[in-house]
Amino acid sequence: MSDCDVVVAGAGGAGLAAALAAAQAGRTVVLAEARETFRQGSNTAMSTSMIPAAGTRWQAEAQVTDSPARFLDDIRAKTHGQADPVVAVALTTVAAELVDWLADACGVPLELVTDFSYPGHSAYRCHSVPDRSGASLHRALLDAAANLDDLHLVVPARLVDVRTDERGAVRAAVLQRPDGSREEIDTAAVVLATNGFAADADLVGRHLPEIAGGVYHGGEASRGDALHLAERLGLDTGCLDAYQGHGSLAVPESILLTWAVVMHGGWLADAAGRRFGDETVGYSEYAVKVLARPGGRAWAVYDQRIHQACLAFKDYLDVVEAGAVRWADDLAQLAAATGLPVDALTATMNEANAAASGAGADRFGRTTWAGPLRPPFAAVRVTGALFHTQGGLLVDRHARVLRGGTPVPGLYAAGGAAVGISGHGAGGYLAGNGLLAALGLGFLAGRHAADHGSR
Repeated sequence: MSDCDVVVAGAGGAGLAAALAAAQAGRTVVLAEARETFRQGSNTAMSTSMIPAAGTRWQAEAQVTDSPARFLDDIRAKTHGQADPVVAVALTTVAAELVDWLADACGVPLELVTDFSYPGHSAYRCHSVPDRSGASLHRALLDAAANLDDLHLVVPARLVDVRTDERGAVRAAVLQRPDGSREEIDTAAVVLATNGFAADADLVGRHLPEIAGGVYHGGEASRGDALHLAERLGLDTGCLDAYQGHGSLAVPESILLTWAVVMHGGWLADAAGRRFGDETVGYSEYAVKVLARPGGRAWAVYDQRIHQACLAFKDYLDVVEAGAVRWADDLAQLAAATGLPVDALTATMNEANAAASGAGADRFGRTTWAGPLRPPFAAVRVTGALFHTQGGLLVDRHARVLRGGTPVPGLYAAGGAAVGISGHGAGGYLAGNGLLAALGLGFLAGRHAADHGSR
């Protein structure tokens, strides 16, 4: 194809949202994806499909009171005011329209998650597909894309350069095949949806040293393509130290143990059988806490009630199927199954149950419990992991990439390629920040690029 209206690089959630929005507006779109395994290996496919949005019809049906302003306040509180203000306002404002569009125009079956609350969200606002599987969400977006004649998926093809004219505006995209051959496509709009840089150990060590020792659990294509382009074109970047970690990746199975285990009343203990913090502060910041324990490992401890509640998650079903859950009828058996000291484990269980029952204050300040744990008990061995980066190219409210604070005509970024709404470090991450930045910025980019890239 010698020319098109919009070129989108990356076929994860961000790229698909951008491509769908532009193609539905009548534009000819080339969606270039570097890896043939992207259907299984994108960060969207590996997520739990949680999309936070405030003021939605699903919330209205559930009689949940919420608003974009309240959502924005939660982001500011969790990030201590460090979230990119322009992107935070843009995403909280468009989020309700986004989930409407996903359901009505893209055929994504969404529902509101109301069985538990994620840390930092002051209302039920996470929308998900029924099995809470990112793979199901990604597949629905791919199905929607397949139904559009003017949306052309090109795999494998990696965006390696963007050509600009004398005014600095986009004029062409350069794609490269695995055999080294290149094709230059004339276009007035390029959307960078190549994710972040979490799969590049050197970049992680440079920008995220605290999590460099953690397991990486994300798409292998996240190698900093957008950052490398930023260096060549002099583009603005921000919050490169921001990332989403996770404190409960099952090992050695390398499957996500949903943090719903914690929010339903479970807790984590180290090799000494002791808890080491308030688990409900958030799963992202808990990654480094787990890595700091002896051996960089911990045990997630819960019970049959929590097990039943977590069966709604496809990831949890995978954990169970993999045989990662150790079951025990009493604490002596649980100690034997995990190798934890029975006396310390018993003392930890008694303290946690007292706090969960309201009989005493938790020494770590945890106040969110769903009741004490009762036998039979379950435990899964976990480690801290890096899921994806949250910093990248600075963008405006239309997802246009900035250079010297000014939008580059025709150049957009979404998802991990762009700055997110998590501020700095791991502590500012709210559940769904990554998917909202992917789908929301992708939607904004595709919609704006459809106007900019019209021929």
